[in-house]
Amino acid sequence: MSDLDSPHPAETLDGVSTVEVRTSASAALIPTIRAVASDLAARADFDLDAISDLRMAVDEACATLVDVAAPRSVLHCTFHVRVDGIEVRAEVEVGEPSSSVSTDTFGWRVLQTLADDVDVLSAPGVDGGRPTVGIRLDKLAGDPPR
Repeated sequence: MSDLDSPHPAETLDGVSTVEVRTSASAALIPTIRAVASDLAARADFDLDAISDLRMAVDEACATLVDVAAPRSVLHCTFHVRVDGIEVRAEVEVGEPSSSVSTDTFGWRVLQTLADDVDVLSAPGVDGGRPTVGIRLDKLAGDPPR
């Protein structure tokens, strides 16, 4: 297979490419994750409005999670890039099992408006580890270029 015959990066692994980013759960590092989201959307030929919406949605999701993260927690973001959209999963460890993402805030409403689909994720601690909370969002590519 020559380089010309190789599949487009967004068409590998059953039509999905995966990118993972791990940083300290710090508001100062959210712009890095936002830049990754924007770059992936641009490379996947999202329209400008969809790129902007994804960038702002990732920013809001990460900021929400940083607020509930345990000290020295890691913010783990996974981007699943498909031909028609991007699924983002962001999660952090929390200090208390009762910690959760609030869905009755203005920020959550903004997130619902920017993303095409959004959900809260939670998992109990495994093997003595801390529980995690997260946000999953989907953003479609938008209108195809004309």
